[in-house]
Amino acid sequence: EVQKLNQQLEEKNGEIQQMINQPPYEKEREILKLQKSLAERERAQATSDVLCRSLADEAHQLQRKLASTAEMCQHLAKCLEEKQRKEKGNSDDHIATERSNQVFFLTYYYLSDSETSLQALICNLQDENRMLKQKVAHV
Repeated sequence: EVQKLNQQLEEKNGEIQQMINQPPYEKEREILKLQKSLAERERAQATSDVLCRSLADEAHQLQRKLASTAEMCQHLAKCLEEKQRKEKGNSDDHIATERSNQVFFLTYYYLSDSETSLQALICNLQDENRMLKQKVAHV
């Protein structure tokens, strides 16, 4: 390992000696090349930092949106369950709980596309409401 490091050190020293022995215009050309490379890396790093911050902000915003939507779905599921208990009595408690769980899990499934998911959730709730009204009319 020490020999390997010594060899690398010798190579670097050779490169340094080569640069020192170069004519001044070649040294300046090398310096300009290195400065250009450094500037490009700095720009790339700045762009990367901006993108990372932007993605982190977007992820945080989506997490808040997901949490509020999940909370709303749980509330709607509870309301639906209470309504079903009132309308049908305790015999259908199992169905109501199962249905509210379905609504909750469907909501999580549809949250991948927030605009579409809200539309889909509304449609599901409207279908479920329509089905419940039919059952109430039948009873």
